[in-house]
Amino acid sequence: MPVYSMTGYASATAGAAETAVSTPTTELPIARSAALLRASVSVELRSVNGRFLDLNLRLPDNLRALEPTLRELLTATFRRGKIELRLNTQSSADTTWPQPQPEQLNRLSHLQSTIRGWLPSAQELSVNEVLHWCKASASHEQLDDAALDAVKRAIAGLREARAREGQRLVEVLMAGVNRLCDLAARAEPLVPATVQRQQQKFLERWQEALEQTGATQTVSREALQERALNEAAAYAIRIDVAEELARLRAHLDEMARMLKAGGEVGKRLDFLIQELLREANTLGSKASSLELTTISLDMKVSIEQLREQVQNLE
Repeated sequence: MPVYSMTGYASATAGAAETAVSTPTTELPIARSAALLRASVSVELRSVNGRFLDLNLRLPDNLRALEPTLRELLTATFRRGKIELRLNTQSSADTTWPQPQPEQLNRLSHLQSTIRGWLPSAQELSVNEVLHWCKASASHEQLDDAALDAVKRAIAGLREARAREGQRLVEVLMAGVNRLCDLAARAEPLVPATVQRQQQKFLERWQEALEQTGATQTVSREALQERALNEAAAYAIRIDVAEELARLRAHLDEMARMLKAGGEVGKRLDFLIQELLREANTLGSKASSLELTTISLDMKVSIEQLREQVQNLE
């Protein structure tokens, strides 16, 4: 399953056509089959990152009735991101008349009969008025169909664009995960040596402090040695970062697994980033050597870079 970015752009254009009026000439077959472009609809879709799905539709007044349908199409395809849909129409100078359809004429006849039943003095519709009504009705229906067709193709294009961008982000994130794994691998051999070295320094300073205070003369040597070992062990536990490194590696393994599985992983990865940063901060606060401090700083820089990229994933 692919991983989708919340960043992308797509556009599409569709035309609304009408069939010319049939005339009793030798060109009748051509006239009946010819379709003259009267208007076109252009759609632009822009998407950026966002915590939730935020839709902003900019529609002309004559297509405002399509807004509920367009929102359903977008919400059925996307889950997160700020998406702006901009729809424009362009009309051409077309003076041809449509061929009135039987259903249109039946509807007009019924409406005229109803109105004249209530208003007997109302004038009957003229041929010109009938043609104008049929032309406007056909144009409106065809324009709606063209708009829906263009929006559907733009949505498909935006989804493909977000998938391509998502694949690139996965490659960047996997490189960051591998870099953090290398830093953790560099830190692990340093932990036992650092603990042992700091424990030895603690014992030496403990002995110096006892000799300066004269405690060795009032307390038995065995008791002092036992107390020194207990304090050294407690100190070693405080500076040991093995648990932090183990949890950090577990979080990195989970991130790699999620990126390979794909799907809607943005929010879960963002949570793991927070946990990684927590472990890196603890590692830095407990670091008792320059090497571990440097590794901790490098980890935090890499994690912040991962956070910026993760915030773009759906």
